[in-house]
Amino acid sequence: MDNKLIFTEENINKLFGSEAAEDETFERLQSYYLKSKTHTKVTADLPLRILVGHKGIGKSALFKMAIAEDESSNRIPILIKPDDIAELAYDSQDFNQIIKDWKKGLNIIIAKKVLNSFGETNNDVSNKIKNFGGKLLSFISESADNFLKSYVNLDPTKKSLVEEFIKNKKVIVYLDDLDRGWQSKKEDITRISALLNACRDLSNDNFGLQFRISLRSDVYYLVRTSDESTDKIESSVVWHSWTNHEILLLLIKRIENFFGREFDVEKLKNQPQNALSDYLDTIFEKRFTDQGKWSNAPTYTILMSLIRKRPRDLVKLCTLAARNAYEKNSNLIRTDHLKAIFEEYSQGRIQDTVNEFKSELPQIDKLLLNMKPSRKELKTNLGYIYDTNSLKRKIADIRQQGTFRFQNGKIATDTELMQFLYKINFITARRVLESGHIDRKFFEENRSLSSQLVNFGYDWEIHPAFRWALQPEEAFDMYKRIDLSAIEFF
Repeated sequence: MDNKLIFTEENINKLFGSEAAEDETFERLQSYYLKSKTHTKVTADLPLRILVGHKGIGKSALFKMAIAEDESSNRIPILIKPDDIAELAYDSQDFNQIIKDWKKGLNIIIAKKVLNSFGETNNDVSNKIKNFGGKLLSFISESADNFLKSYVNLDPTKKSLVEEFIKNKKVIVYLDDLDRGWQSKKEDITRISALLNACRDLSNDNFGLQFRISLRSDVYYLVRTSDESTDKIESSVVWHSWTNHEILLLLIKRIENFFGREFDVEKLKNQPQNALSDYLDTIFEKRFTDQGKWSNAPTYTILMSLIRKRPRDLVKLCTLAARNAYEKNSNLIRTDHLKAIFEEYSQGRIQDTVNEFKSELPQIDKLLLNMKPSRKELKTNLGYIYDTNSLKRKIADIRQQGTFRFQNGKIATDTELMQFLYKINFITARRVLESGHIDRKFFEENRSLSSQLVNFGYDWEIHPAFRWALQPEEAFDMYKRIDLSAIEFF
């Protein structure tokens, strides 16, 4: 195809999008958003939904789209940001009192925001709610009735919203980005745990009040394993995950929308990845023209192998490659442009991981960088692949250099560090099937594989996204060590 695209910064942003959904306009996000099964689970008509996933996996994008759906259906969505609750639930050591503080504070914030959506600006609600015994929706219902009677010439849109509420008595509360400032301290864990309990109580006390909460996976994991009361909300948890097929469709949708071409993503959902590769031809060289196992591989397999099933990884990888193409005066991203940015991309993923999980394991950078393969390991055919025993020996050797402690002061064992590496997606589980295909699992797809008690028959593999940062001098030999034979399962 004839491609006249010039990879200016403006075009790169329009083509691949911003790294964070909150930086996109709704129109832009809507144009390339791909609705997954996770979206349907989170927006189910249930009192409490807790969306759990790693950074960069699209939690904020999902919430942004769900809020728009609510608004278009005349439902009342309320978005609560970290700034709204920054002062709440800090002053007590009594867990039950912290829950009460959350409930009181949330009642006031939700009531104010709902009345604001009606157009009511007199929001001195804290004392008025007390008269309803904490029954938030009863207070809002009476306020809505009075508001509708008081304003004869109410704006039609506002009137429709108030009438819909009076009819259905439903408010959907979204709490996003709650891990801002998270440090994995005991008080952080207690505060989030109390918030989850408070939301559960409020939704039980107010039929029609629903909460949708997003949490980073590491935050949820610490809260879940530190507080036995959270077993009551486990059934409300939805783990956010993507398949590489879905992420490839997301990229195709962005490309087609950029060029203004008609595109029906639903028709392509069941097609194999190799049948979709032609859609990338206006942006990428079709095949990887280098040596080793990657020689002549379709470019989409290279892209999918280097992302950790996170849309943000794909944005970063494509953006870096497009910038390199621009520097080389190319209007197509070619093999050399990808090779030129692999090390920078890999270093970025190491830094992202350190930033995301340093609050849990302060010495995480030391752990990751020391996972660099030895010369002996590089001489083997496996390289970055370990069985459970050899991985534990690798970690034990690293621990000889110094003790690793979690934020809570607990000394980390070999097994706990292995579980930690799996949890943060630094390593993935892998098993060669009888067919020769490789079955790979990420932590969010199977959280029990690193169990101390059960051997599930999986080996462990350092994800390709990190390898250039660990072994930059071996970068040009890397293609010999990353198996693409079952890349659709990566």
